[in-house]
Amino acid sequence: MSSKPAPPLRLALAGMLAMAVAMGIGRFVYTPILPGMMQQLGLSAADAGLIASSNYLGYLVGALLAAGGWAEGHERVLMLGGLASSTVLAGAMGLIDSLALFLSVRFLAGLASAFVMVFLASIVFSHLATARRSDLQALHFGGVGLGIALSSAVMLLFNSAGADWRGGWFGAAALSALGLVVVAWLVDHGPYVVGHPRREPKLPDSKALRKVILAYGLFGLGYVVTATFLVAIIRAGDGTRQFEALVWLATGLAGFPSVFLWNRVANRVGLPAAYVLACIVEAAGVTASVAAGGHWGPLIGGVLLGGTFIAVTALGLRLAQLLAPLSVRRALALMTASFGVGQIAGPLLAGFVAQWSGSFFLPSLGAAFMLLASALIVWSADAPGTS
Repeated sequence: MSSKPAPPLRLALAGMLAMAVAMGIGRFVYTPILPGMMQQLGLSAADAGLIASSNYLGYLVGALLAAGGWAEGHERVLMLGGLASSTVLAGAMGLIDSLALFLSVRFLAGLASAFVMVFLASIVFSHLATARRSDLQALHFGGVGLGIALSSAVMLLFNSAGADWRGGWFGAAALSALGLVVVAWLVDHGPYVVGHPRREPKLPDSKALRKVILAYGLFGLGYVVTATFLVAIIRAGDGTRQFEALVWLATGLAGFPSVFLWNRVANRVGLPAAYVLACIVEAAGVTASVAAGGHWGPLIGGVLLGGTFIAVTALGLRLAQLLAPLSVRRALALMTASFGVGQIAGPLLAGFVAQWSGSFFLPSLGAAFMLLASALIVWSADAPGTS
């Protein structure tokens, strides 16, 4: 714990870089590397979905573990340990070639990313709140898009050099190691605490909160299908490796400012309406990725996915905070669990349906439907105080 506030911009930049390593690279670099793994190792779509779900299961387990009070006072060490683990595990993916090992390593990588996400947020957000600079949370979340863009640039270089899928993992590990060093230097504080923390009360008996938690799980299921298989969709459509990397780069670049932009929308129309609009835009992108054809479909899909999914994640958490202002940690834990279940189910279902149907068309339409269902449920919640 820290009894002195840290410079808010310094910690926001640290949060951005840590999110880039743990989430943008640690979680989502799998997407541009996946087609090469499927092609060279003979992995099926079901196998690919299973590996992705293993990572999301690790994230869910890690988030639930991190929610306990056992880590109090050790947040910085645990966050940096998560970043170091993410770095090592990315490199390990380039050294193995069996499905069982892929499942194990990606599970551990998901757990590591959850530790970074939870403990980093407890550090960064506490100092930002004290400095009354919660607006800098947008910079923090923008790290996911930055990590996606950086890993895409590395993939472009490796593709141009003719490297195989293993080179992608080694490049991800190198980028992660660099980010780890910078974050360790920038984050020299723990969470900022004044006085003694109080035990949170139980969650309110709120129908609106229950609806938002359910909707968040459906969003997790809906976004993750395209976020996992977009580059595989391009590869199946005979896209070049350079075009695959360019689409994923565009996805990351669209994601970087997305939280800031959608927060502006929320300030104008209210949080529920912004959440609904973002889900509708994302559903359009998911549909375009498989229905528009040619190069434009995946490109539009990538830009609309990147421009919404990080922002919807943040908007959903803000909704839960407003609906349970005295029990924020409990509310966020349930939101994370619901989101995690959706993320686990999405790649599994999509992989098996794609293997059965021979394409990602049906899974993507199903994902778009889940996003629209999430939007409809939030719209129907009619929660007071969130507009």
